[in-house]
Amino acid sequence: MNLENTQIQMKKGVLEYCILHIISRGEVYASDMLGELTKARMIIVEGTLYPLLSRLKNSGLVDYKWIESKSGPPRKYYTLTSKGKEFLNGLEETWKEIQYSTAQITNNHSSN
Repeated sequence: MNLENTQIQMKKGVLEYCILHIISRGEVYASDMLGELTKARMIIVEGTLYPLLSRLKNSGLVDYKWIESKSGPPRKYYTLTSKGKEFLNGLEETWKEIQYSTAQITNNHSSN
């Protein structure tokens, strides 16, 4: 088994949740998402982010609008739809369950 591959799969598993959480705060530009994810050590590239944003849009979870930029072409800003808010609420419940279950297992020091 390859440790790096397993680590990548673990991060991929929470990436959609993190992106939806970032978008839930209000209109956000993709490069700002990349910056926040990178700062949090969730390193991803544009080639991963943009297809994920397209899937979220096609699923009706996010929407976007074009906003004129003073320093170049218009920018696409993403927002959460009402369906996306419901979806994120479900993911938040699942995340809490995973955290609880993982803590129960990893903090169990009894020897069987």
